[in-house]
Formats: sequence, C-alpha cells, structure tokens
Amino acid sequence: MPAQVIDGRALAKKLRESIAEEVAEIRKQSDCAPGLGVILVGDNPASETYVRMKGKACDQVGIDFRLIRMPDDAPQAQLLEMVEVLNRDEDIHGILVQLPLPEHMDEELVCRTIDPRKDVDGFHPDNVASLFIRGDAPFIPCTPLGIIEMIKSTGTTLQGAEAVVVGRSNIVGKPMALLLLREHCTVTICHSRTRDLGEVCRRADILIAAAGRPRLITGEMVKRGAVVIDVGINRLDDGSLVGDVDFDSASQVAGWISPVPGGVGPMTITMLLHNVVRACKEQLAK
Repeated sequence: MPAQVIDGRALAKKLRESIAEEVAEIRKQSDCAPGLGVILVGDNPASETYVRMKGKACDQVGIDFRLIRMPDDAPQAQLLEMVEVLNRDEDIHGILVQLPLPEHMDEELVCRTIDPRKDVDGFHPDNVASLFIRGDAPFIPCTPLGIIEMIKSTGTTLQGAEAVVVGRSNIVGKPMALLLLREHCTVTICHSRTRDLGEVCRRADILIAAAGRPRLITGEMVKRGAVVIDVGINRLDDGSLVGDVDFDSASQVAGWISPVPGGVGPMTITMLLHNVVRACKEQLAK
C-alpha cells in the first residue's frame, strides 16, 4: 500500500491561522505588531525567492515585514552595522540575515552579532548552546522545528523510535538530531563517509534526508512503514525540483512520506512566523 503523504501546505495553513489569531490579539492588547527585519545581500535568485515567500507569509498573518537590501559587494562592516541598527529598533522583534552570504563575509560572525533575543533563525551561539545543553532554546532553527510538527501530525510515537538523520549541517542535521533526542528517540546521524548507508537507513522508524543530494534515498533503503521526511530541494538540468528521496520508490515502502515541493518548505516558513511572534511576546513582557 502506498505511503500516506504528509501535506506540509495543509499543516502550515492550519498553524498560520492560529498564528494570525495570536498576532491579532497582540495588536489588540498592546497596539503593537510583531516585526521581522530581513537583510538580503546580493541578488541570489534562490535567496530572492525565499525572502519573497517569507514576506508574503508575514503579510498573511499580520506581521510587519521590513526588507533591507544590500549590494553583493557591500563591506562586511556595513552589514554588521545594519544588524546593530535592527538590534536597537524596538519595532523589530526578529532579525533574519538571509543565507548564504557573499564569500567575503563571515556568516558565523554575522549570526553572533544578532541579538539572541531577536535571533528567530536560532543560529546564535547562545540559542545553539541552550538547545544542546537543555534540549530547548528560546529559538529553535525553523526547519527542524517544523519537521517535528510534521512527524507528530502522523500520530507516530517518537519515544523509543529509532531515528536516522542523513546530513550533519548546523542548520538542519545537527539541531534535528537534538530535537529527536529531546523526544526520546534513539538517533543516528549519517553523512558522506557513513559506511553502508542503506543498511543504517533501513533501521529507521523515522528517516530524515537532508544531505543535498538528489534522490539519494531510494525505496530499498527505507524500512517498511517508516516516516520519511525529505528536506532536500534540488533543481535538475531539466528545471524540475526533486528531493533527496526518490519519491516514487520510497513511497511504495514508507508509511508516511513528505513531498518536494509542498512538504518541509511551507513548515519552515511557518515556524519562522511562530518564532517572530514568540520574540514579540517576550520583548513586550519585559
């Protein structure tokens, strides 16, 4: 029996309706709207698309969206100065610097410059350390947070489940493993040097593919009935988008599977909205 599809768009729509109600209540109680400041450096087409989608999502739920554009050859000092301006701006509750940055800029330094109270991407070392040490943080990276919501929407029991994460990036793989540990899963992280990748993946009750390699995970690598989450977005030579999972073969084995597009992407943006609202509430409370 083919796998049931985890509809990220439908789940995101439901969550955004709840977020819109929260924003309306904030406006009513405080005469203030949650504000997100986004800095876009250069004209990377993918970054342009992502920023446009984030702005549209903010408009849908009532979050004020402010976009600051900077040229590709802007000095790093100018970017850091702009981050500090947003740090001091009381109308901006969340700050996001769209990655990747040009090669002459230090992404780690830029992330450290963002006020951790406004770090809605969850990349500041303070938030990363809190997630590592306590299993929680004021702000958790949006993609892993959205994936947890997707897995829970299937009714799958996470406690005691064996989870395999393919990919070890700081944005998805590592925080994803920490969140699964928080849910009491037994977690394995795989990467480009993992031996017998297929054998490891076949153990997984929950399999998350975030390696950035098109159709890396095939049906023969999936445990029957497993939950398969595809984080990859890869554009092929013919212009089509595919994930890190070969959907056709994996969907014949898995119990649940997320599509590309329409799976993780909408949930990532929804969790960004969630983090902005949370940041606004905490800043207003203080």
